[in-house]
Amino acid sequence: MFNGLHAAIEGTRAALASIRAHAMRSALTTLGIVIGVAAVITVVAIMEGLSSGIDSQLDDLGSDMVTLRAITSQEQEMLGFSNKLSYEDFLVLKAKVKDVEDMSASMQAFSFGSTVSYGRQTVQTQVIGTDSGYQKVIKVYPQQGRFIRSTDDDRRRRVVFIGESTRKKLKLPENPIGEFISLSGEWFRIIGVAEERGSLFGFDQDNYIIAPFSTMASLAGSRVTENIDIMFRPAAGANLDSIQAQIRQILRKRHHLSGDDKDDFEFITAKKTKESFAAITNWVTLVAGGVVGISLLVGGIGVMNIMLVSVTERTREIGINKALGATPNFIMLQFLVEALVLSLFGGIIGLLLGWGLAAFLSMLVPSMPAALVPGWAIALSFGFTTAIGVIFGLMPAVKAANLNPIDALRYE
Repeated sequence: MFNGLHAAIEGTRAALASIRAHAMRSALTTLGIVIGVAAVITVVAIMEGLSSGIDSQLDDLGSDMVTLRAITSQEQEMLGFSNKLSYEDFLVLKAKVKDVEDMSASMQAFSFGSTVSYGRQTVQTQVIGTDSGYQKVIKVYPQQGRFIRSTDDDRRRRVVFIGESTRKKLKLPENPIGEFISLSGEWFRIIGVAEERGSLFGFDQDNYIIAPFSTMASLAGSRVTENIDIMFRPAAGANLDSIQAQIRQILRKRHHLSGDDKDDFEFITAKKTKESFAAITNWVTLVAGGVVGISLLVGGIGVMNIMLVSVTERTREIGINKALGATPNFIMLQFLVEALVLSLFGGIIGLLLGWGLAAFLSMLVPSMPAALVPGWAIALSFGFTTAIGVIFGLMPAVKAANLNPIDALRYE
């Protein structure tokens, strides 16, 4: 045990001395490992940060919210068909579906946004037509004023509830309640300003205008009201599968779908969104893994090369050690430890470089969540670098251990 510990200490000392003596050569040797580890740490840190940010956003929105949306297959699109959910579908579901706490319908009043003006200020913003239930389903609350009410919808009042970014871009007063803005040439009175939600992936979540559904329908026409999204929240203790089965049965009957026809709508949940993003994350990590594999292979070859050079340079030293009683195992362990030190040195530099690069990119891109390096990524990186040191350091170590002491002492 003492000999093994002594060999490890001597190997570490020799490796550090070799790195100091040949700093440039050591840096170039470990470059492949540095690049590989830095690449995987950067990608993983950014993706973990994004994943954490999305989870937080979905938690704020509510994990129990379900969105019902029309879907059109590629075959139908090629034939010129487009499946839609109508406002009548929403009214039927709202009347017949049980165990639903809140249900709301929303439409994008203008496909590419709309021009909104206040004084000399003009901006493009998202315009949503919806009802009073939207507030509870989406959990959007006013920091000033109020949200739209059922009476606003019944009487087609020209009132709007705006996001904080829209207020700032239009340079409205701090308290804009009662002010009038022009929406596509029509005047609307502001009744409320929403609490800020911030940005996600550079998308401003506070740049929008919400108006009563009936008001937007009268301005945009039936082509818009025939393509809506339906959002709902199950009642406490209700079974979501049972609710979805009710909705599926009602809509299939209304849309005249036979038993073999696929649904022309889909349910989007927070869980499904998380799974979709997790699939993307896994693919990105897999691609990064391929890059890392190539880089680490190159780095491993570099480590093996430098260790073979080290064996050649220290041939006489090996002969002297063997003449003084050093065993082949002692010599092999010494060179294995030296290869490990080189590999771990590259791994540590790569880890720090990747972490720093991920943090820099997070600060560089507006509203991107902070980079997060999980413990498993650090452990995996060091595991890879350790394996590289052992695998590619084994051949030089065996060569050193098998040197004939007499030939080694005669080597010039």
